[in-house]
Amino acid sequence: MALDLFTRVETRKGLFAVEKITLIYNLLTSILILFLFQEMEDPVCMLIERAMIAGVTLMLMYFYRLMPCKAAAFVRIAVQMSLLSYWYPDTFEFNRVFPDLDHIFASAEQWLMGSQPAVWLCVRYPYLWVSELLNMGYFCYYPMILLVMVWYFLYRFELFEKVSFVLVTAFFIYYLIYIFVPVAGPQFYFPAIGSDAVAQGVFPPIGDYFNHNRVLVPGPESHTGGFFYHLVEASQQIGERPTAAFPSSHVGISTILMMMAWRASKGFFAFLLPFYVLLCCATVYIQAHYVIDSLVGFVSAFVIYIVVTWMFKRWFAQPMFK
Repeated sequence: MALDLFTRVETRKGLFAVEKITLIYNLLTSILILFLFQEMEDPVCMLIERAMIAGVTLMLMYFYRLMPCKAAAFVRIAVQMSLLSYWYPDTFEFNRVFPDLDHIFASAEQWLMGSQPAVWLCVRYPYLWVSELLNMGYFCYYPMILLVMVWYFLYRFELFEKVSFVLVTAFFIYYLIYIFVPVAGPQFYFPAIGSDAVAQGVFPPIGDYFNHNRVLVPGPESHTGGFFYHLVEASQQIGERPTAAFPSSHVGISTILMMMAWRASKGFFAFLLPFYVLLCCATVYIQAHYVIDSLVGFVSAFVIYIVVTWMFKRWFAQPMFK
């Protein structure tokens, strides 16, 4: 297997599909920076970072010509996927200049559910074992991505580029929505308006509040002490921003991953299924999302999967190796 990974092969020249879509997203957001230049906090730095990402992408393409093999192809695609950790918080740099829309979604949630499930779920089930199971499911989002990608790389390499393209493009679609539909979610919005307002079902607009305030509410105090609780809290304190609530990309992307797992292996799908269910439930339980966010995340996954798969076949499909 190791020899196969590093065996030189005849390969096509040029960019992989996932690199092309990253450069397209890079260009679109660069143009948006120029339009919003005066309102943004550090637009020059953002443009420099985008130029560096484009440079690294082109550099990897040329290095790949020196050593064209499966391992090098994996590195090229892995670099683009790792950049998602940059592109996600980057959405906040845009949507912070627009008025927050949480009051609309919280009001819709109140009308639809008669209450706020993000509040009463953790109150009704304040048990450590419930918290740990759901936080474990939420944290498994990242290992799920890794497992699906590695499975396709090892066992269905001919589909590896397609799978990576579908996944990264799906992320970019969600990120574009987050830029223009600024919803922070209960964990940011509820502390901003106060618990009394939430209890009374009053959800006032707060304008560009998150442009200057980023208080992240911790999980319920009765859950402190759990390993996965602290793991999720630590990851959120480091990388979370008041953005990306609607629709839930955790639900949307994990649903796409489950579709990929189903096509890969029914046993693999069955293995991931419990973690997927826990993840979907956790999005509301840990107050990251409204129920509406999760429902739309689930439905949107099927639409995005169909559209992005069509995009790949129509415009980007080429064999990675000749």
